[in-house]
Amino acid sequence: MEISPDAWVLYEWRGLRLNATIVFTWAVMALLVIGSWVVTSRLTAEETVSRWQAALEVIVTTIRDQIAEIGADDPGRYLPFIGTLFLFIATANILSMVPGYQPPTGSLSTTAALAICVLIAVPLFSISKRGIGAYLRGYIQPTPLMLPFNIVSEVSRTIALAVRLYGNVMSGTVIVGILISVAPFFFPVVMQVLGLLTGLIQAYIFAILAMVYIGSASRSRSGASDPSPNDTGD
Repeated sequence: MEISPDAWVLYEWRGLRLNATIVFTWAVMALLVIGSWVVTSRLTAEETVSRWQAALEVIVTTIRDQIAEIGADDPGRYLPFIGTLFLFIATANILSMVPGYQPPTGSLSTTAALAICVLIAVPLFSISKRGIGAYLRGYIQPTPLMLPFNIVSEVSRTIALAVRLYGNVMSGTVIVGILISVAPFFFPVVMQVLGLLTGLIQAYIFAILAMVYIGSASRSRSGASDPSPNDTGD
């Protein structure tokens, strides 16, 4: 049994390997791009809308509301990034119901890439909102001695994001494989349903944690630079 889709090599030419992780990642991206294009090309403002548009509106509204509940002052600003993370992870995990498919999120390289995206997004969102000076000063607050600890914190939570998602998806794949070999009829069906639920939960947790990190950085980096509401200068 292959634990990771990285080990499933579909094509090899002169030392270049095309494994299942790459192929299924491309498949998920193609599905999302084509699906979004088909749905958005038929958007209408009329009272009667298609089921696909209604589903899209529910997804977008739900993600936007979740971002707002975290405390973001402008949910629309973070919606494209957080929504893309959630939809990619959720779709990649849901497709595990398809025979022969292995979720690319079961590869540490994929989860690490997603976590690195969050690592880059945290300072970008904070700098675009508060400026690079306020962001960098946050690393030495309340004292310059905190600089190495703040840097380690940034790196460690990125590693935690990658390992958490990878471990949960991989463990579900391994359990299903074991149960298929023991009881090939009943248990796989139950585990597939549980795996589907777990996949959606993991997508939700990853997206929420990413938003928490971004929102926390934006607020903490601004604490030393933003004037108090009572400091009007009068």
